Amino acid sequence: MTGSHPTGVALWVAGARPKTLPAAIVPVAVGTAAVADQTTIVWRAVAAMVVALALQVATNYANDYSDGIRGTDDDRVGPLRLVGSGAASSGAVKRAMLAAFGVAGIVGLALSIAVNPWLLAVGAASIAAGWFYTGGSKPYGYLGLGEVFVFVFFGVVATVGSAYVQTEEISALAVILSIPVGVFATALLVINNLRDRLGDEESGKNTLAVRLGDAKTRSLYLASMIGAFGIIAVVAIATDRMWLLLGLIGLVPALPALRTVASGAKERALIPALEATGKTQLLAGLAMTVGLVLTS
Repeated sequence: MTGSHPTGVALWVAGARPKTLPAAIVPVAVGTAAVADQTTIVWRAVAAMVVALALQVATNYANDYSDGIRGTDDDRVGPLRLVGSGAASSGAVKRAMLAAFGVAGIVGLALSIAVNPWLLAVGAASIAAGWFYTGGSKPYGYLGLGEVFVFVFFGVVATVGSAYVQTEEISALAVILSIPVGVFATALLVINNLRDRLGDEESGKNTLAVRLGDAKTRSLYLASMIGAFGIIAVVAIATDRMWLLLGLIGLVPALPALRTVASGAKERALIPALEATGKTQLLAGLAMTVGLVLTS
């Protein structure tokens, strides 16, 4: 792939997989807005966002490093893989991963000092989950458990945690809204693994898509996307926060993605649907955030 990939800073930006960053942005935005009627401490919100973004980038680099040295990234149809493509050495990617985890740890430590020391345990668990997704001798991502990690850490933990650093209390609304947030994030991984299913199966990477097979993975994706929008509508009506229905604007990019997946598209043909899923997550999440602020 010599000469076919970016260089310099652009290379590392591409390796960080910026299209996955909505998974970090949305839960912090929604969690913070869920308690906006009580208080908003700006520096804590910014710190929570930095932690979430750093963890996402670090996890992406960790995935690149671990899959790269195992050889499972040698023939990918998705975004640039630094180690697998030979664009960067495994050592350089590992250092980038450690730097990103370090940023998350330092900023998380500041939040823990200001809010509650037990947040250190949450941060440590998040870092461990990011590494062991594809790292270590028995990565759980190879056991079909990646979606569980994404739902828990980029759904529940990030959303509820972002609300907690504001009020120092568990917000029931944040807990409820963490469900559609987590489901959107999970759907992003589901379609990513659907795209890579054949290659992962050949390389022995037993993701959930490999374990379920093509048809059931498509059904899971469709159910996740439709279910997330359904939950938003139910929460809006049940809590009398009708502005939350703004989140349904995410259906605009979601519908083409749903049609593509339902049509049976495979591998590279799924890339537009994957990108649309990321846009759906970001648009729905930010619209929900606006809706929460309007009702605060």
